Amino acid sequence: MPPDDNQQKGDVMGRPANDPNQFYQSALIALEDIGLQTALDRGAVRANVAREASMNQTTDRARLREQAQAARLRGLHDLPELLEQVEAHISAQGGTVLWALDADEANRHVLDICRRHDLRRGVKAKSMVTEEIELVPFLEAHDIRMIETDLGEYVVQLSGDRPSHITMPIMHHTKESVRDILMQQAGMPHADTPEQMTAFAREALRGEYIAADFGISGGNFIIAETGHIVTVTNEGNGRLCTGLPPVHIAVVGIEKVIPTWEDFLTLYQLLCRSASGQQMSVYMNAVRSPARTDENDGPEHLYLILVDNGRSDIYGSEYAEALACIRCGACLNTCPVYQNVGGHAYGGVYPGPIGAVLTPLFKGKANAVPLPFASSLCGACQTACPVNINIPDMLLKLRHDLQDEQELIWQGAMTGFGYTFSHPLLYRTAGFIARTAGSVCDRTTGSVYDRTAGSGHDSIGKLPPPFDGWTESRDFPPFAAQPFRDWWKQNRERKK
Repeated sequence: MPPDDNQQKGDVMGRPANDPNQFYQSALIALEDIGLQTALDRGAVRANVAREASMNQTTDRARLREQAQAARLRGLHDLPELLEQVEAHISAQGGTVLWALDADEANRHVLDICRRHDLRRGVKAKSMVTEEIELVPFLEAHDIRMIETDLGEYVVQLSGDRPSHITMPIMHHTKESVRDILMQQAGMPHADTPEQMTAFAREALRGEYIAADFGISGGNFIIAETGHIVTVTNEGNGRLCTGLPPVHIAVVGIEKVIPTWEDFLTLYQLLCRSASGQQMSVYMNAVRSPARTDENDGPEHLYLILVDNGRSDIYGSEYAEALACIRCGACLNTCPVYQNVGGHAYGGVYPGPIGAVLTPLFKGKANAVPLPFASSLCGACQTACPVNINIPDMLLKLRHDLQDEQELIWQGAMTGFGYTFSHPLLYRTAGFIARTAGSVCDRTTGSVYDRTAGSGHDSIGKLPPPFDGWTESRDFPPFAAQPFRDWWKQNRERKK
């Protein structure tokens, strides 16, 4: 199927480009995409309003966020010990715990399990970490058929697309484009309502659960005191994936461990309210073992794969707080940048403000240079974050790190800039040159606004190379005709 009108131009499979360093180009395309803008206006804004309304129903939202933040930070502080507790509990209950240093090892673990049990057909619940390690393409390359069962992920898979949001994978699609995908790719009869589309998808997927050899899930949390893997969903697919097939494989990032069930109850309230505006999700599923002999459902084998994939490096850095993220997507919905360009422009698995932090840390800062700058630093992301992660501060730190890693020419320029500002004579000389050059640029290129006396809207239209990068997308105010130092002498000192 060719790319939908709501999709940005991408690779040969019709998927959006997956390169964080192409953020600016992708953002320009997104801004001109009418279908995408319609979808974002409907989805992100509605989700943000629902979150605010739900959070306002709590008796003390500030205190609740403080408790949630403390729960996540306690979990991170004691992470090594808590992970060992999880392994001990699950092993004692008959499950198997495997450790994966990187994406390749995690994928190999899954493949080895499939070969050990002769598994050829799987169903998968929604999981961001499996997107991160690209598990489904890996398994399909080894002739293992995987079906996404989350409704949004199912649509994404049918269209050859990529998710554009952490909790709402098809935020970039309108209802009409989802209908067209289901009709063209899955043979759905014409339908106009979400209820009709959902009913069709439910019927189509029901047979997949029954035929599946194994199910794959992620995990919203792992409870260290008992070893339970907890998934929070609004669709029954999560429970069917984990309980119906004979083998259940849970793939979870190591940072998802929290100490106690009491911590979970606090975080659960905020996850639901922040992700979808609900007081409670429709389903909450907790497993820690294969089915016992006296149980009527549940898998014969349970595997938990704990994935590092760069998390240990973040854990030992000044960005460790980023690992407290509970993947609710609230920072995306409230971010003015995400609201205008969507998730695909970020070029990574994790879009939005938290993605602008995580992607450079996971992929390497040089592979995601624009992302820390894809923010107005308005602070809306931290205000919305249920665990109060200081995302703006981390974006500033990343910008500083990137500046330190720039080539010698840039470092030399910044050194010269600082030296000039430290010496009054050089500063005045530079100001004179800048005012003169600005006047020349203004006469030769024209100004963005008309120079109306007293209007206060003067602006230089275009700067010469190499400074033209600024005026390609921003206005540049002209230098003052009179330096402040001179104005002060004329207007203040003589009045003494």
